[in-house]
Parts: sequence; structure tokens; C-alpha cells
Amino acid sequence: MAKRIQDSNPKQDGFRMPGEFERQEKIWMLWPERPDNWRDGAKPAQRAYKDVAEAICKFEPVVMLVSPTQYINCRNQLSSDISVVEMTNNDAWVRDCGPTFLKNSQGELRACDWIFNAWGGLTNGLYFPWDQDDLVARKICELERIDSYRADFVLEGGSIHVDGEGTVLTTKMCLLDKGRNPSLTQEEIEERLCSYLNCEKVLWLKDGIDKEETKGHIDDVACFIAPGEVACIYTEDKQHPFYSVAQQIYQELCEMEDAKGRRLKVHKICCTKDPVRIPPNFQIDLVEGSAARKTGDLCFASYINFLIVNGGVIVPQYGDEHDALALKQIGDLFPDRRIVGVNTREIVYGGGNIHCITQQQPAAETAE
Repeated sequence: MAKRIQDSNPKQDGFRMPGEFERQEKIWMLWPERPDNWRDGAKPAQRAYKDVAEAICKFEPVVMLVSPTQYINCRNQLSSDISVVEMTNNDAWVRDCGPTFLKNSQGELRACDWIFNAWGGLTNGLYFPWDQDDLVARKICELERIDSYRADFVLEGGSIHVDGEGTVLTTKMCLLDKGRNPSLTQEEIEERLCSYLNCEKVLWLKDGIDKEETKGHIDDVACFIAPGEVACIYTEDKQHPFYSVAQQIYQELCEMEDAKGRRLKVHKICCTKDPVRIPPNFQIDLVEGSAARKTGDLCFASYINFLIVNGGVIVPQYGDEHDALALKQIGDLFPDRRIVGVNTREIVYGGGNIHCITQQQPAAETAE
């Protein structure tokens, strides 16, 4: 039986969020379908999600969660290596609405169940309602029989990266956004992050690249690849829409020290040569309460939004001139992992990428 822990927090109980580069048990995903976010009845997006899932399952198990109406379609599209589990939902971003898994030194698992409000609630959120998404973390924990902490503030998994050794990386643009926790100060948010993730230090970047939708998620711009090491987006093309933010992020990271007092080693990952934009004749259902997408809108296509898995890294590709360069740069950072590129343009058109649509569950094993 999975319990809801109300009278303690992970730090008090000795549970921490592991780094993504640590050993994993499985990857969770949510199947896309809503026609007010995904074009052509979500069929192109479903093919892209399938490609991501099939790439991951070569390295470790994948569980695809899917609404009752899409179960048969989803089951028939995915290989038998991928588990398909029926679960009601509002949209397909398990990184943000799913649980953040925790682990203690005995190898036991727990999870954080954050409040999810669709990236801003009624203030500046992207869709309404979001009630079923806010239940996804709890349901996953029930399936896995993992005890969980119901957090007392709004957070999405894509807004944080940790090194597993006491440091969390995030952006002020996101966590201080008025649509999330307007009553909390930066210091109070820091205290909650450190309590729920079992960290000692929060590294704050000023901005992300997505000002409109996620309001600056960290997983589009920077991530830990190992303790003391981060990768970030970078371009020297002054005409690129991400130029100013990329330069700023690189400079900020180069001046930062982690919780153990190490100056961060910062690795540059290229941006796409050409900005990715919503293509001509792009049509989605126009529904009140959902964000519009129009031809020509800038997409937040980042190679940093990759997923580290056991023995591999699954990397976004866009049919861009810099795709091969990104694979090489990321491969140089992970010489012991196989680098697999997946075309994710259709996912980017919907507002996210590989890291956004996946959530890793750590292996339940004793830490060395």
C-alpha cells in the first residue's frame, strides 16, 4: 500500500532526488491526443512519441500511460516491449505532472507529488482543466506502491535539474513566475526545494528560452551531466533568437559553485542553425482556455532537452544542419553511453521535447 506522508519531508527522512545519470529502473510517458494542442488529431505527435519510446526501450523498460479512449490505438502502435497502462489525463507531459522520484541510502524509493497547475493556473496557464494531470503522480505511486510526499507548492519536473549531491539548478523566470507560488519569496522557495529534494544549494539562472509557455524551464537550457559538470545551450550567432539568453546562461554557469564548493565545469551544446517555427497550414482545434499555436510562432527547439538512460542518451533532432554536430558534442560528454537521435519536430510544435515527455524512475538499489 502506498502512503501519503504528511508529517515529514524527504530531507528529514534521508531521501534525495538522484541525478539523471544514476541507474534507472524504467521510464514513464503519457500518450498525446488532445486536438487543441496537437495537429491532425495528434497522429503526427503520436508517431514521434512512439519513436522516442521505442528508442528508450532498447536501453530500459518504458511504461506508456494512456487515456481509456486511446488505449487500443496506443497498444497497437507500440511494440510489445513497451507496457501500456490506462490512466486518465489532461495532456502528455509526465515530466511536469508525474512524480519526482527519491531514493535513500538503503535503496528504498519514495516520491514528491508536486501541485500541478498547467504552468500557471488561472493566471497564465496553458489549459483548463488540469485536475486529472494533478492526479498522475499519485496514481503512478499507487501503481508502484511507493510512498509519496504531497508538496505544498506548485512545481514541474522540467523546472529542476539536480546533481544528486546536494545541488539543484533552476531559473528565476520559472519558479518566481506569478502563476505558480505568488505568496512565496525566493528564499521560501529555496527552503522548499532543499527540503523536498534533499539539497543544500539552489543555483538560480535568471532566464530560460521559453517565456510564453513553461516560463523558463531549466531542461531547455542547462542540465547536470555529472556531479560538478553541466551542459548548456550556446550560440555565437547574434541573429539567433536564443543568442542573448544562451550567452547569459553560459556566463552565469561559469561563475557558479555547487553545494560541495566545486566551480562548475560548463560544456557548450550548439543551438539549431535555423530557428524552428510552426509550419504553414498548421491547424489545431481552437478551444477556450487552451493556448493558440499559429504559423510562424517560434518553437523552443533545444538539443539540451535530451534524456539520459541506462547506457544511452536520447537526443532531439530536427532535420537541421546542426543535428549531427549536436550528436557529436553530446557523445563527447558521454563516451560510455550510446547516443541516439530522434526527430522531435512534432513534439516541439506541441510545446516540449524528449525530456518533457519522459520521467525516470531510479533503480531501487543500495547506493555505493
